[in-house]
Amino acid sequence: MEVIKIIGIGLTALIIIIVLKQYKPEFALYISIIAGLIILAFSLSQISGVINLLKDISNRANINSQFLGIILKITGIAILTEFAVSICQDSGESSIANKIDIGGKVIIITISLPIISSLLETVLKVLP
Repeated sequence: MEVIKIIGIGLTALIIIIVLKQYKPEFALYISIIAGLIILAFSLSQISGVINLLKDISNRANINSQFLGIILKITGIAILTEFAVSICQDSGESSIANKIDIGGKVIIITISLPIISSLLETVLKVLP
């Protein structure tokens, strides 16, 4: 099971970080980043099945494939932004973390404009 691997990597990294902070605290951040990248890689390996399922559902429901692409981009941006924010917070840079978070949200809103526009057009067609 992938979740056991992810938990194992996380807990192992935590133990290494706790020990390293006593002797070489500057290396603790590197271990955190490496562990985070490994966990992210394990998590992203599971995404292909979800993407294929979403494509199949969107084809059956006759949903515009452009919208599915937008939703997947938004999800990717949210995951990567959260990863970067966590790294910044772990290193004590909450100010940079907040700016990355805001930047990610702005990009998500910008990318989602075609979906919002289509939704509003549909609503306007339904209303008398």
